Amino acid sequence: MGNRAYNFNAGPAALPLEVLQKAQEELVEFKGIGMSIMEISHRSAEYEQVHTETQQLLKQIFAIPDGYQVQFLQGGASTQFAMIPLNFLKPGKVGSYVLTGAWAEKAVQEAGLFGEVAIAASSKESKFMKIPDLSEINIHPDSAYLHLTSNETIEGAQFQSYPDTGNVPLIGDMSSDILSRPVDVSKFGMIYAGAQKNLGPSGVTVVIVKEDLLQDLPKTIPTMLRYEIHGKNNSLYNTPPVYSIYMVNLVLKWIQEQGGLAAIEKNNLEKSGLIYSAIDQSGGFYRGPVDKGSRSAMNITFRLQDEELEKKFIKETEQNGFVGLKGHRSVGGLRASTYNAVPYSSCKALADFMIDFQKRNG
Repeated sequence: MGNRAYNFNAGPAALPLEVLQKAQEELVEFKGIGMSIMEISHRSAEYEQVHTETQQLLKQIFAIPDGYQVQFLQGGASTQFAMIPLNFLKPGKVGSYVLTGAWAEKAVQEAGLFGEVAIAASSKESKFMKIPDLSEINIHPDSAYLHLTSNETIEGAQFQSYPDTGNVPLIGDMSSDILSRPVDVSKFGMIYAGAQKNLGPSGVTVVIVKEDLLQDLPKTIPTMLRYEIHGKNNSLYNTPPVYSIYMVNLVLKWIQEQGGLAAIEKNNLEKSGLIYSAIDQSGGFYRGPVDKGSRSAMNITFRLQDEELEKKFIKETEQNGFVGLKGHRSVGGLRASTYNAVPYSSCKALADFMIDFQKRNG
């Protein structure tokens, strides 16, 4: 392969090289059928096999217990911000939200279009630099659900463990950290994730939902926005994003080859540890603004003394084959996204670059 960039993009993001090569090999002709997977009917036996196998692989790798459905939807996690209250926020009930950053805020605003919203805990005062303690989460007694954003991609703060919500279903937006570590799925009524960070390319949104939640949903919801319709039709009510699902299939097989989620988590902590250590041992040259107990293993945010130096850092990284290290436009600074598919060697190269940059500019 020619020169692969050190890809630290926040999403769409790095895919495993082995997955890309496998997709390339099968692109024109899928398993001897004389056509690409993109050219065949979503009702064909060949596609259905890929579809079902992808659901099974996810259940296996993520240890999803019985009683949950895996759905493949479209419209990104952003459409889920509306679908969740549309389906579950009934009159007289409240949607409870933990406000931890830009993405949680979007989910809250969207839910406010459909019903009453309560903020169960917030880290807005601290500019979202610390995930609220689980003991601070105050669930409204009339809650239809409690929603949280497991990892805030923009600010770089991540839940290290999840609250016990009793009878109130817990709903998690795991778009940027799904499959980065083992999770007790049984704590959740629903988990959802846009694929374009740890699961595959953009175009498919994975929803893992407890079947109990799909009873007695309002009859006025548009057909395409009803979880029960997608459930009853095994996510084949309309044409699914066939190619994105096929790519997720390959990524899941790659995760298995790496040794599953325990191995993936260990690798992720080592990778992010290299970069956090370059920040922490820099004597203040680099600053990691997020509270140490809330640091994300997926999105590492950091600052330099001033914006001029940050611009210089970005310019030099680009000249050295690094991509995507500019912080989100809403917060500035720098950000390295170290998702599952970002290799250890890329993180090591970045840590080495940071140490060298400090020597030359410190």
